[in-house]
Amino acid sequence: MVDTSLYAAFLVAALALVVSPGPDMMFIVAMGGRGGPVTGVMAAAGVASAMLVHSVAAMLGLSALFTALPTLYHVLRWAGAAYLLYLAVKAFRDRSVPVEEGAAVGPGRRRAFWQGAVTNLLNPKVILFNVAFLPQFVNPGLGHVMGQFFLLGVTIVVMGFVFDASVGLLSGRLSDLLRRSHRVARALNVFSGTIFTGLAVRLLVASPK
Repeated sequence: MVDTSLYAAFLVAALALVVSPGPDMMFIVAMGGRGGPVTGVMAAAGVASAMLVHSVAAMLGLSALFTALPTLYHVLRWAGAAYLLYLAVKAFRDRSVPVEEGAAVGPGRRRAFWQGAVTNLLNPKVILFNVAFLPQFVNPGLGHVMGQFFLLGVTIVVMGFVFDASVGLLSGRLSDLLRRSHRVARALNVFSGTIFTGLAVRLLVASPK
């Protein structure tokens, strides 16, 4: 169903993309820093779920709407930036500190999942990326074009989740150690809020091309 040489090239390209620091990775680091290792992993799971949605949309040709309708791109871009700023304000205002190791802090696990998913879904750059990236590794001559799209999408989602979950786990464990100090805990919340703000600004100033 797939061109093995194209798929091998895709694996190399996907690995390079997955390990390169980007907005999703920074978001997961911030979430792990606020809520601990499980929160970081759940944020990574939310991002991965959204990536799967993007892949299915690209497979069905729906993502191409954003290249044809620039207004839709900008609406989504502003919505994504507004949501990131909302998360930034919550982080800046967060004064919670765990009373003991393993205590709840920051966003809940379920909330972390949905925040990761919504943040990724509202990023039009991800949508355009799927439109531009995935078709390069599809061979129409083999048939089963939708199946090829799906396999490529699932592959990059799994690769991304494994790496991002590891990043979220490590950042969360480090934050658990540091949060025993009230001052450091507050600094971590400010750090997370700063990341969210930076991501929002990046989304607003980024060119669609």
